[in-house]
Amino acid sequence: MPISGVDSLFPLADARARAAARPFIDDLRMRAGGAGEEAADAENLLACLGQSPRHETLLNAIFYAAPFLRDTIMRDPGFTAVILAAPDPAAILDGVIADLAAQLAAASDEKTLKETLRCSRLRMALGVGLLDLGNVWTAREVSEGLSAFADAAVGGAVDWLIRDSMGKGAIIGLDPRRPGRGSHYIVLAMGKYGARELNYSSDIDLVVSYDPKAAPLAADIEASRFFVRLTRKLVQALQDRTAQGYVFRVDLRLRPDPRATNVAIAVETVARYYENFGQNWERAAMIKARPVAGDLAAGAALLGRLSGFIWRKHLDFAAILDVQSLKRQMHSAKGCGSVAVRGHNIKLGRGGIREIELFVQTQQLIAGGRTPALRGRMTLEMLDMLAQTGWIAAATADEMKAAYRFLRAIEHRLQMVNDEQTHSLPTDEDVFSRFVAFAGYIGDRAFETALESVLKTVERHYSALFEHSSGLGACSSNLVFTGTGDDPGTLETLSRLGFVKVLEIAATIRSWHFSRFPATRSARSRGRLTEIMPALLRALSKVDDPDGAFFAFDRFLSGLPSGVQIFSLLWSNPKFLDLIAMIMGTSPRLARELSRRPQIFDAVLDPDFFGPFPKAEAIAHLVEDAFDGAAMLEERLDRARIIGHEQMFRIGVRVLSDTVDAAEAGCAYTRLADRLAAQLFKACRDEFAQVHGHLPGGEAVVLALGKWGGCEMTAKSDLDMILIYETADDAAMSDGPKPLMAGRYYVRLTKRLVAALCAPSAEGILYTVDMRLRPSGKAGPLATHIASFATYHKESAWGWERMALTRARIVAGDARLSQEVEKTISAILRQPCSTRKLRRDVGAMRRHLIKEFGARGRWDIKHARGGLTDIEFITQFLQLAHGARHEPILHHNTATALKRLAGEGLLGAAPLNLLLSAHEFYQRLTQVMGLCMPDGVGPEKMPRELVGLLLKACYEPDLSALESRLADTKERVFALFENIVAPITQ
Repeated sequence: MPISGVDSLFPLADARARAAARPFIDDLRMRAGGAGEEAADAENLLACLGQSPRHETLLNAIFYAAPFLRDTIMRDPGFTAVILAAPDPAAILDGVIADLAAQLAAASDEKTLKETLRCSRLRMALGVGLLDLGNVWTAREVSEGLSAFADAAVGGAVDWLIRDSMGKGAIIGLDPRRPGRGSHYIVLAMGKYGARELNYSSDIDLVVSYDPKAAPLAADIEASRFFVRLTRKLVQALQDRTAQGYVFRVDLRLRPDPRATNVAIAVETVARYYENFGQNWERAAMIKARPVAGDLAAGAALLGRLSGFIWRKHLDFAAILDVQSLKRQMHSAKGCGSVAVRGHNIKLGRGGIREIELFVQTQQLIAGGRTPALRGRMTLEMLDMLAQTGWIAAATADEMKAAYRFLRAIEHRLQMVNDEQTHSLPTDEDVFSRFVAFAGYIGDRAFETALESVLKTVERHYSALFEHSSGLGACSSNLVFTGTGDDPGTLETLSRLGFVKVLEIAATIRSWHFSRFPATRSARSRGRLTEIMPALLRALSKVDDPDGAFFAFDRFLSGLPSGVQIFSLLWSNPKFLDLIAMIMGTSPRLARELSRRPQIFDAVLDPDFFGPFPKAEAIAHLVEDAFDGAAMLEERLDRARIIGHEQMFRIGVRVLSDTVDAAEAGCAYTRLADRLAAQLFKACRDEFAQVHGHLPGGEAVVLALGKWGGCEMTAKSDLDMILIYETADDAAMSDGPKPLMAGRYYVRLTKRLVAALCAPSAEGILYTVDMRLRPSGKAGPLATHIASFATYHKESAWGWERMALTRARIVAGDARLSQEVEKTISAILRQPCSTRKLRRDVGAMRRHLIKEFGARGRWDIKHARGGLTDIEFITQFLQLAHGARHEPILHHNTATALKRLAGEGLLGAAPLNLLLSAHEFYQRLTQVMGLCMPDGVGPEKMPRELVGLLLKACYEPDLSALESRLADTKERVFALFENIVAPITQ
């Protein structure tokens, strides 16, 4: 059929089109006035235009609206004339393809190879454009013609490169006429190219592989290096831009794990990847895969092997979820987004080409395993087959086919304008109107009406297919993490959610789907992860630093040995998504802990997680059970750290979630430290005795002080401790293989205990230990004899050391010695003292601390004037001043001691209420700040979520009110300190 029916372009037969064409017609006339082949070509084209007004209308339209086609015509007017004048222009394009094969066979070098390919491509692009615009070819025929040329170009280039390698002796034993056969070099076409559905300016997606064992390479040729180099030359031959342009942009990113693999991959690696790690979108992509170059038989064998990966014979619940995951990865859920015209992406937008393709491929994946007739590559054919097999109604197939043809025709026209891989309609009014006319419509509104109708039809059928999808994955915009490239809509959505490093985040999520971590190795875990992805991103976006929270989650994910359980939990309990986001976004300490040891998240899976904290006995049983069966001390240390980190994480999450108060958290942290210290002390003694034996009558206890002794620990608390011992004969030696005297024995045992508590192991550090409260501090021995302890505190101790003893508490050791130590401490604290001297000593100590630590800012809760230290000093001063006559006040916990002081009539109601209220207020602040904030950083520099936690914990409406309350509380507490203890003049 000749090119004559150009009625579709009659809107451009107006003055604007003629005016746009006039300079180029004049240029052709000037050329025709010359001599030689160029003049003859120009004259022939002018003759065609003069003989047919329709041809003139066609070229006027091109000159007006399509710069790429215009320039191609002016470059090759003779070929343009041949196409216009031919009774069967399609046969001319067949000739272009046939000539290409002959010319490639004769090409002597890579330069000639490239020139031949590009000249043929320009003629093909020109001819296809003219046949499309001249109503000779339908949109489908345009795609098939472009695909046929691609087969010739890719196949011819591969054959040339293999022949060239044969000439260099790198590959041997092949037929030069068909060098691909038997080469075991496989080029698979994917996507639209595989389905013979290329668009006008399409990229071509290729997956390249080779068989290193079967390829007939010379003995000294390494297969991987050879075939990777061959593939790179192929890409250069097709993609490099020269004076003649390019042939095809080549995309190799559909190969398995493209960030970690070469451009050409061994066949066995390809097969194992798809069989073990293949993703849903890769299943859909492989539906269209087709061998196009190299060893076609080997390519067909590879696809045959992958058939089981693509086509699942049994459709179970997990498979349905996989299909739904695919849909959510590639497009938004039902009801998301809207149909538009100006600027609308007719490929990826709502109601676009991608939705038609996915509508077909999804049902192919569901049913193709049992119905081989549904395993075809071409969209239109499979729509018919879906109708024939009863999967869709015939009317649905007809409507989707018509929509597909319409959209593909528009797509071709869009790309003919500037030879660009674009799918978006213009937004500029003038450019849009020009394109509407180029597409064959009179007036913008006519085109808009037609396009809107098509888009809404596609959207209706597409949405109906997934109308029962889970709401968890619903999103406000597209979230596409398939393939290897960045989807603009996805980046926009991430940015709108509040993420900043959107490119890095999108790449990271794609890497999850490429099985980067063990947690995403299985198809089921990837399906679950895809299901929760929109909700997860929404949850992470709610925190003040969404990027930080996201990358903290990535670190958490990297440590998971398996993802199915956790992803299934989050899928079935979306509230845990907010918990995860809260941890990642508000507590760097917990996020780091979770990233290093993701297994501690198991604590959250406990049905009693939000119930009461375990009692001391329950913690003891938990630790004992963990130690059971661990013969070596090192193994017990690791198990102690596992239990400790898991339980500290649990307490921290409860603090973050505001499901426990500060006192409960302090007691929980303390109970845990008590039981771990007791068990580790026992383990260290047992292991130590195996080497050094026992001392006659030897006993020891661990004395806790500070916040540990006072049952007020936080996530950051050290363990202040002293080891006290006693023997029947201090001069005796222990009875082990390596005997030691008492003092050295218990010093070394103390070192062993300190290492057990704070030395790093494979499971990290458990606690930091501080032994500076022992008699004589750093100058004294690590282990203290009970007699030396008693003598020191009765005769030589500083006032602050006696104050520290008010919080002393036995946490581990022998029962008899425990009773003796408790009596000794009680006697020390009940020792009569001079109140005047005590005031002087406590005041001096307080002044010293203010001088050393008092400039840490308004958010210093511990050392600042009126802070926790002042409450503790008030309490301890009163305990030492009145302990001789009021023994009940000698309690290790500050709040309890204050209440007992009031009960004994030693503290008035007003001071008691102030101190208890301030103490509780400070404890709430320190629990949250200890969990979430680095030292020296106040809430004004922290994310709003942390500030929100503080406000919630302290029942304040905003940060200003909290700061005001803190300043007022400090002022009142400090005034009380000066009134009760001693004035501070500094």
